[in-house]
Amino acid sequence: MYNSTPKLTVIGAGPGDEDLITLKAVKVLQAAKVVLYDALVNPMLLKHAPQAQHIFVGKRKGNHRYSQDEINDMIVQKAFAHGHVVRLKGGDSFVFGRGAEEMEYASQHGLVTAVVPGISSSLAVPALQNIPLTKRGSAESFWVITGTTKDRTLSQDVALASQSTATVVILMGMSKLPQIVELFKLAGKKDLPVAIIQNGTTLHEKIATGTVETIEVEVEKYGLSNPAVIILGTVVNHRRKLKEIQHVALGRSFISSKSKTDYER
Repeated sequence: MYNSTPKLTVIGAGPGDEDLITLKAVKVLQAAKVVLYDALVNPMLLKHAPQAQHIFVGKRKGNHRYSQDEINDMIVQKAFAHGHVVRLKGGDSFVFGRGAEEMEYASQHGLVTAVVPGISSSLAVPALQNIPLTKRGSAESFWVITGTTKDRTLSQDVALASQSTATVVILMGMSKLPQIVELFKLAGKKDLPVAIIQNGTTLHEKIATGTVETIEVEVEKYGLSNPAVIILGTVVNHRRKLKEIQHVALGRSFISSKSKTDYER
């Protein structure tokens, strides 16, 4: 016999920085009875649900604590035993997060369902490194593609995206980087700027920049691996351009300040 209405709320926890979770998500966590959380969720977020049972169900490459079927069953069992279950997922749960699948399963088994959108790493990680996904005169659209499909192969959409002028963001693609680079070379884009950001928005963040031609060397140089976001497009140059503008502006400010001081003396 359960204590209250069996319910599942799927929450996007954001890209890693604990401050990048929504206020609504925090409020829902405070009301949760059980929280099932993933590997990419910042564990500090669990402090918002001190009264709830916390269960780690994260999956990493080659290390799945629970299968997806087991997670689905656990959601239903915990909801009927305790009431409100929160499924806490990294980024946004509807962007390669299986949130929709879990909500469908829960609904089929009699649970009330709800979703709280999260800040996707595909948007936030580049943004916090001053890389806009769109920019007037540079990129009019963007693709967000999974690097690894259900059958563990590279998505065919990458080849299609390489033919466009859009910014291309690839998640879960580090193991397929050689294939990704080759597709863009075949599209005649060996000089296209590329940025790869590992552990974005966290204290362990690392970044490598280069071109399609050079990025693999840069990745090896800086020792980048998963979890990482791959960004391909001319918008990557905005990061360097902004730094140059700021450097010039800082120099002008210093000269102006020095001149004023000299005048006052």
